Amino acid sequence: MLPSSPGEAVGFCCSVAAVLAAVACGSVAAPATPSSVARVAASQTLGPRRIVVLGDSLAVSPSKSSAFPALLQERLDGANPGWTVSNEGVGGDTTADGLRRLDDVLSADTRILVLELGANDGLRGVSIATIEANLAAIIERARARGIALLLCGMETPPLHGWEYTVEYHRVFPRLAARYQLPLVPFLLDGVALNPELNGGDGVHPNAAGARRIADTVWPYLQPLVMTAAARTVG
Repeated sequence: MLPSSPGEAVGFCCSVAAVLAAVACGSVAAPATPSSVARVAASQTLGPRRIVVLGDSLAVSPSKSSAFPALLQERLDGANPGWTVSNEGVGGDTTADGLRRLDDVLSADTRILVLELGANDGLRGVSIATIEANLAAIIERARARGIALLLCGMETPPLHGWEYTVEYHRVFPRLAARYQLPLVPFLLDGVALNPELNGGDGVHPNAAGARRIADTVWPYLQPLVMTAAARTVG
């Protein structure tokens, strides 16, 4: 699981800062705001449409009702009604856990999968090849069902050496390029290292941190929502 003691949290946060300074995150511009025509199309009643967030403790912090998936639901209710966000985050989950749970969480009405896994793999030193293979399997299995995906990038501190940290960083943009997926470069952008946006452990987001994460994810999620809605209309 993610670090739980204050000492571990401080070390983790400082390491993340070093990682972000040493490794280029790869600039990914936020998608353009959807047109008014597309927004109108998305607001139509098109039957059940579900977004599944497959994640770890970052998806359920500070609580399931106030975590970033719940805040995405609020935005959808206002801008793109008719969508339901299912928060399938489980504290401590790894990519292997997510792969095992995948078939159970993807209901027939799932249109989009937000893939937010990998933080615990990095902290535990799971091999880079295994992390990438698990994420690729999740992507391919969801794609086979016609589900669109949003990949959330993560960083890991050099607990297992700098080479591991750098190679871990490269997994997410490499998968995004291979499968032509939209990528949130770093889920905790603006949240990591900020004590005002984290709980007492310094690692898991508080309510304000969850809102910042939702702000980060939304520009990448909304175009997928609009595309899915347009495809249904067509």
